[in-house]
Amino acid sequence: MSAGQNKPPFKPAGRRGNLLVLAAAVLWGTTGTAQALAHAGGQPAAVGALRLLIGGAALLAIAAFRKKLPKFSDLPLKRTLLAAGFIAVYQLCFFAAVARTGVAVGTMVGIGSAPIFGGLLGAGLRKEKLGNAWLAATALAMVGCVLMVGVRGSVTVDPLGIVLAVGAGLAYAAFTLVSKGLLEGQPPEAVSGVVFSLGSLLLLPVLFTSNLAWLGQVGGLLAMLHLGLVATTLAYLLFTHGLQHIKVSTATTLSLAEPLTAGMLGVVILGEQLTPVTVVGILLLFGGLALITLKDSRAAS
Repeated sequence: MSAGQNKPPFKPAGRRGNLLVLAAAVLWGTTGTAQALAHAGGQPAAVGALRLLIGGAALLAIAAFRKKLPKFSDLPLKRTLLAAGFIAVYQLCFFAAVARTGVAVGTMVGIGSAPIFGGLLGAGLRKEKLGNAWLAATALAMVGCVLMVGVRGSVTVDPLGIVLAVGAGLAYAAFTLVSKGLLEGQPPEAVSGVVFSLGSLLLLPVLFTSNLAWLGQVGGLLAMLHLGLVATTLAYLLFTHGLQHIKVSTATTLSLAEPLTAGMLGVVILGEQLTPVTVVGILLLFGGLALITLKDSRAAS
């Protein structure tokens, strides 16, 4: 075999995986705009719990329709419960952080810290090589996220809110890590459906103690259906299909497209104003995402 033949072939699946995760993050970024347009007034924890409940049920239905529902004995119980627990903790921590410290800081710290945890967990537990491209892309994207999100509107720094936001970032990264392992033995529909359904069961006590009268309003119901079916069901189908082909570190960095999308929708649809610093942040964040998306995905794993 020649030296040229020893070189691993380019894997288009890795590039496709990047684009699928990016598409998922774009859908996640629509949640704030949808809630603002609908004037939905649900408690943050209840919104997160309902999102998992609707999304999990729809994902299970899709898996059943495609005849990809797994047997209970086929699923590694410990890892499945861990993934469900992490996605439930993420919902609680993120929405609670946003409630305490505001959308800007909560999003910046929660979503912005996930790539750091994702890179560390992927390198430490899956032996993923981070590489210079990932380091550069993540640095660009995170600086851009700070500039774009952190300077918008009034900023409230609540110590407990910051802790909760960091906890959300860690939980999201851990969910991605465990899901990556589950996807090595089960189809994405099965993993998403089971994990989200279990996660919603863990959050049922939140629903039992929350005022859900806002669901009786057309705006609230439409917003919740968007969160459950579009920003959860469709988004996590794209995410898990993409995660099969890329690293945990790459997936968590690409998730920074969520605040980018939220920021752009805020300007275009909600009429929010751009400052020069925000423009620089958008350009840096977009540059980081473009770098990691367009890089050669030979080491997809």
